[in-house]
Amino acid sequence: MKLGRFIKAGDGHAKKPRKRAQFDLRLRLMLVGGALGLGAVALVGRAVDLQLIDNAFYQQKADARFRREVPIPASRGMITDRNGEPLAISSPVESLWANPQELSKHPDRLPELAQATGLSLDELARAVSQRADKEFMYIPRHRRISPVVAKRVLDLGVPGVFSQREYRRFYPQGEAVSHVLGFTNIDDRGQEGIELAFDDWLAGKPGAQNVIRDRHGRIVEHVNLVRAAEPGKDLVLSIDRRIQFLAHRELRRAIEETGAAAGSIVVLEVATGEVLAMANLPTYNNNRVTGENRDAHRNRAVTDLLEPGSTMKPITVAAALEKGVITPTTTFNTSPGWIANGRFKTSDFRNYGVLDTTGIITKSSNVGSSMIVHKLDDRYFYDFIRNMGYGRSTGSGFPGEAAGLLPDPSRWSGTDKQVMSYGYGMSVTPMQIAHAYATLGNHGRALPPTFVKGNTGEPRQVLSAKVADEVVRMMQTVTEPGGTGTRAAILGYHVAGKSGTARKASGGGYARRYFAFFAGLVPVNDPRFAMAVVIDDPDTSKGGSTYGGGYVSAPVFQRVMDGALRLMDVPPDDIETWLAAQAANEAKLARQQGRAPAAPGAASVPAATGAPR
Repeated sequence: MKLGRFIKAGDGHAKKPRKRAQFDLRLRLMLVGGALGLGAVALVGRAVDLQLIDNAFYQQKADARFRREVPIPASRGMITDRNGEPLAISSPVESLWANPQELSKHPDRLPELAQATGLSLDELARAVSQRADKEFMYIPRHRRISPVVAKRVLDLGVPGVFSQREYRRFYPQGEAVSHVLGFTNIDDRGQEGIELAFDDWLAGKPGAQNVIRDRHGRIVEHVNLVRAAEPGKDLVLSIDRRIQFLAHRELRRAIEETGAAAGSIVVLEVATGEVLAMANLPTYNNNRVTGENRDAHRNRAVTDLLEPGSTMKPITVAAALEKGVITPTTTFNTSPGWIANGRFKTSDFRNYGVLDTTGIITKSSNVGSSMIVHKLDDRYFYDFIRNMGYGRSTGSGFPGEAAGLLPDPSRWSGTDKQVMSYGYGMSVTPMQIAHAYATLGNHGRALPPTFVKGNTGEPRQVLSAKVADEVVRMMQTVTEPGGTGTRAAILGYHVAGKSGTARKASGGGYARRYFAFFAGLVPVNDPRFAMAVVIDDPDTSKGGSTYGGGYVSAPVFQRVMDGALRLMDVPPDDIETWLAAQAANEAKLARQQGRAPAAPGAASVPAATGAPR
């Protein structure tokens, strides 16, 4: 009995350590669980803090690595001629670029990329190594390329090579209009001509958007639009593509036929001052501008200065008529064909004897012009020439336009005024000559030339309409029998003009090299167009007058104006001459066919569109 009670008592003592152990285990589990729970709460709290409350710092770090603001290119505005024909358009192209950091990790792909882009391996490897610490570089010579070419390179899957959309300027008319339009650079910004003058108008404003790129540089998400791209505004020029092409073609023909070095043509609409055509040779292709032959980029019609020669004589006559010191019938004895000018002599082509004012223009008499200018005060003559647009910018706004050189009377020597009366001792541009003649044709109202359709400036009345009209009638005799510019005559139209031949200055004197001019207006009864033609350095080897303005430049005027009158539907103002020519042609044709000619008057007067050639 005692022993049994002892055993039972012993069992009780054994259970106590077991219960304590279980309790300790549960306590430890609770402590561990609590610690884990607190840790989880701490992690969740930290995550909430990082993600929602205090996330700016880490968001900034993430954005710096993966978020980028990429540009959205803006298309440059289109340039059209006055009839809506495109002269300059922007076409979408691709530019290949690479992430040098990514590309440098795959040197084994460089030969493949070099072969696809036509680059040497050394050139490509050098370009990558020079920008190894950057994330962006354009693939050399692969900016603004055809999308087809870009896709062929991208299809290779070279890591770190991508493309972006840009725009490239294209000029459908090429070299025929290149001096007027100019061109843009690799960043599509205007560099010369109209592209430069109206760059802000044409360029537009690029947009931007935020994107997320992966570590390979690929866009994986478009986050938001920062600002939308604003395309450039279109520009309608005053240029008529048809007349421009005609002027370019005829200028090239004249230079080839005469062996000249260069030439310029300017055609203005008299009533508005709008430039309908402006052509120069040599020229260049503005679709493919290179650093070679930069001289061909020069727009000679507005930048080159030259002495205007005999095209100045109608201006001298107009000054004297306006002053009232002569009339159209005032006579001058030009015998013996020369007049003293200090220790020099002013000579005519031959002795013309007694000429009236009109005859001085008809025969282009230097002596007669000298006699007229001696009747004028120095300051008055200077002011009149300047009001006609010489020695000052025409106001066309064309980049690089020259103002010319017109010395102030205080700097004149004893011979200057006399030689200026027939176009020496001063320098003008072809544009200024056309502008001065347009002023005469516009009844004495001067308008600034403009290259933008409808952008007509305010007219200035620089001489009386009566005098301007008288001078135009005088110039009509130049293109009629006995005048110096008969090769400028146009069948069916009265033409007023003036030829000119000026020696080129060289080494402090004058060489036996020339500028050949013809400037004129058509039709005389209601002048629509003013035109100036300058042929630089025609071949003089044939002698005679084959290098003169009446021989070299007048035919260019005739062919261009003949075409322009018909293209612009200007009705003839010399119907009698046209009918007579038609009758003569009919009689000739009848003789060839062995039949009787048609009755006189059978020919009908042409309509504007069907004007005779």
